[in-house]
Amino acid sequence: MKPEPLEPSAPRRRTQIAGFMVHVLTASGAALALLALLAATEGRWAAMFAWLGLALVVDGLDGPLARGLDVGHTLPRWSGDTLDFVVDILTYVFVPAYALAVSDILPPAVATPLALLVVVTSVLYFADRCMKSSDNYFLGFPAVWNAVVFYLFLLRPPPVVAAVVVVLLALMTFVPWPFVHPFRVVERRAVNLAIVGLWAVLAVWALVRDLSPGSVTLTALSVIALYLLGAGLLRRHPSPLA
Repeated sequence: MKPEPLEPSAPRRRTQIAGFMVHVLTASGAALALLALLAATEGRWAAMFAWLGLALVVDGLDGPLARGLDVGHTLPRWSGDTLDFVVDILTYVFVPAYALAVSDILPPAVATPLALLVVVTSVLYFADRCMKSSDNYFLGFPAVWNAVVFYLFLLRPPPVVAAVVVVLLALMTFVPWPFVHPFRVVERRAVNLAIVGLWAVLAVWALVRDLSPGSVTLTALSVIALYLLGAGLLRRHPSPLA
């Protein structure tokens, strides 16, 4: 058996560089989170959601790239999973929780406590080794608070109603309700991807209109949200935990 050379070959080195650039792409989500936070501190909510939206694009791209380059094998020094979790906490949870705490979406008396509830329950969820079923459905609300807060800013329900929504979803973190992962779940993947694509177009329009896109767009976005909330109930053959 030949010993491995001390210096990697040129093709392997190129693969390692490409893999590291994927990690850099993932880490750029943290920079986008900071830009979103800076926008939030100035009350520029549409800009905040625009930066978080770009972070979503990065989150959708880095996984397939990492798997395609087999980054876990070719560049084992850095943990892509850990990096992804850190960035997700910032973009999916921390910045949206800050927005809940400092905006007028929630009643002032409970805004900070509910933002803290969001952060704590979400961190616990990300540490759950059983957060997904073997068929890639999330089990429990998957802490996508960026989307929840986006809808709260769009729909502007009474603050008490918004508070109830936040509490219910935080509790749903620990309930094994199946939530669809539109990219990883095989069942109805084409339909789910088409719906997510439509959602992205409508969301961009809402941002262009400074979160006032009109009743037709709001209705369409609301229908899509209801579908994504209930899509897990359409599973044909529920699978056990992974």
